[in-house]
Amino acid sequence: MFFYIIRRLIAVVIMLFVISMTTFLVFYAGPDDPARLTCAKNCTPAVIAANRHAFGFDKPIATQYTDFVKGLVSERKFPDDPAQEKAAPQTITHCAAPCLGYSFVRQQPVTAMIKQGLPITVSLAVGAFVIWIVVGVTSGCIAALNRGTFIDRTIVGAALIGFSLPSFFIGLLLLTFVAIRWQLVPIPEFVPFTENPALWAQNLILPWITLAAIFAASYVRLTRAYMLETMSEDYIRTARAKGVKENKVIRRHGLRAALTPIVTAAGLDLGGLLGGAVITESVFGLNGLGRMAVQAVVQTDLPMIVALVLVAAAFVVIANLVVDVLYGVIDPRVRLS
Repeated sequence: MFFYIIRRLIAVVIMLFVISMTTFLVFYAGPDDPARLTCAKNCTPAVIAANRHAFGFDKPIATQYTDFVKGLVSERKFPDDPAQEKAAPQTITHCAAPCLGYSFVRQQPVTAMIKQGLPITVSLAVGAFVIWIVVGVTSGCIAALNRGTFIDRTIVGAALIGFSLPSFFIGLLLLTFVAIRWQLVPIPEFVPFTENPALWAQNLILPWITLAAIFAASYVRLTRAYMLETMSEDYIRTARAKGVKENKVIRRHGLRAALTPIVTAAGLDLGGLLGGAVITESVFGLNGLGRMAVQAVVQTDLPMIVALVLVAAAFVVIANLVVDVLYGVIDPRVRLS
């Protein structure tokens, strides 16, 4: 198992390096001049030329990427201009490692803004993940074990309704009626978990339900399909013939065998959601990574866009690593292959 994990870690490091290099080349080695995005409405040829030199955009693209990678493990200074540092050292912004760049639009390091939005997105993603896994997998198992009955049809029908409704509709519906009209919960406003866990959960319950309703519907159908396939296998009939209790047959033999594709989907969904729940965060006014991504695109904040792409990609890659490790735990044959 140890060497299995080491192999996966090496693959993750290589993949993250390739992703970072490709992302950097796509955004900074393109035909557009990044220096044009540093001066908003005050762009003149002289200002663009000065900013191009100050922020290092006149360096070869390989040097720019090397500086970017170095910033992940050591401090960077912005603007990257020794002459300006000597003339006006108070204007130099220090970006501690890991430094993901400097936002020209907001005049602050990108890492600082991501640190503000990351707790919101993580809280939103993890809370919704717990709800949709519990509800989706449990409901899917119940539907599979009651195949063809009224319970099965009701669960599948509810899942189809939840799957067909867009997240912004569910979010606006909950926000309008539950929070504003009926005032059952406060209008969502992020409160750190460390300050007040109860208020943290109370403010995020509606966004959690919004996301969980969409994902749980998919997991109901996924779990039901794989449970039906697994429960018809020969070894399930053999276990029952040996007198094994039904709940043990379901848990140890049926559900465990069906977990592999569920774990795959769960890892990818959670990893993607950690990169930012764009629509849900926008609907509820939560300043997480998803809403930051929308604002960065609207404002053409190139360093922020690059950083968010890399963060989202890193979450997906790490989620795949966790899935691979869980494969080895669930099915020992995987780590021996």
